[in-house]
Amino acid sequence: MTFHRCINYGSYWQARCLAEGLQARGHNAVILDHDSQEVNLAEWKCALQPVLPTAVPKSDYPLYREKVLKFFRAFNSLPLSPRFQLDNPAEMGNYDVVVVGSDEVWNLSHPWFGGYALFYGEGIRAQRLVSYAASFGNYDASWGMEQAWAEKLRKFEFISVRDENSQAVVENALGFEPEMVLDPCLQFPVVPDERNLDKLQQPYVAVYGHNFSEYFAREIRRCADSKNLPLISIGYRNDWADEQWLTADPHDFAHFMAHSEAVATNFFHGCVFALRNVKPFVCETSPYRRYKLQGLMAKIGGEKHLITEETPAADYDARLSEPLGQEIIQKIERLRQTSNAYLDRALVLKQLQPA
Repeated sequence: MTFHRCINYGSYWQARCLAEGLQARGHNAVILDHDSQEVNLAEWKCALQPVLPTAVPKSDYPLYREKVLKFFRAFNSLPLSPRFQLDNPAEMGNYDVVVVGSDEVWNLSHPWFGGYALFYGEGIRAQRLVSYAASFGNYDASWGMEQAWAEKLRKFEFISVRDENSQAVVENALGFEPEMVLDPCLQFPVVPDERNLDKLQQPYVAVYGHNFSEYFAREIRRCADSKNLPLISIGYRNDWADEQWLTADPHDFAHFMAHSEAVATNFFHGCVFALRNVKPFVCETSPYRRYKLQGLMAKIGGEKHLITEETPAADYDARLSEPLGQEIIQKIERLRQTSNAYLDRALVLKQLQPA
């Protein structure tokens, strides 16, 4: 149970990787295909104007529309359950276990998914509930959680989250510290469909995100020019990049990140895919993604990859040139082991005892 129909590369891949990762463990895993006209309209409206408050030029609308249609085709390849209405879980099937997560499934302030009790297990037709790498997104732990929502989480037999802020929300509400696990895109293989990669033959720096700060864009531009590398922006327009690839589908994105020389991003999954492919990278935070990004970097010991306005130019050069530190790679591998151990415990089906 996750956000699997978002027009967002990271959202698509976290859903696919978790489903396929569970299948590889021998489970008959499907993605619960919840549907909502209200949510769909909000998602599609955002997808056609994804860089707001920056104005979207009229010439970009058909490009973003093409991107949306490609996502629709990609959704059809996911291992989906029969579709049911998000606000009518009685339509869904019965399951032995439902895994809620990852993504911002518990973000009560999410602009269109926030407040849907189904993500808190309400009405889910399953013998057992567990979470995997759930996140509260930008929902600050200091805001606390209403008792009614906390009580819903008590129905989960196992709870794991993917960032420290989410860990604090659960601990404050339920009185115990949930386990920390890796995002599915780091935990499990990312296996994109084959693509024509002719346009990715020359070295380039991947730009993923939008509404970057002026200082970040200026320094990334300087670094790329010093290395004679073009900047290619994927999925969103960034006019300070050399090229815009706005129509890429999720599989294009996976290949694009894997073939880059380095990554400049302000998105959580921009960092994840840089780490997944062992690429040099830098990232700046934004108010909406601050907790996710800071939590990820703290978890893997990658704080030096987070950029602020005070970061000296030499740090940009180093982060975008030097190989990913071995200590980060080793930390991710240890987290894979602990994440696997969590799944081993959480997914063991209880055996019926003989009379």
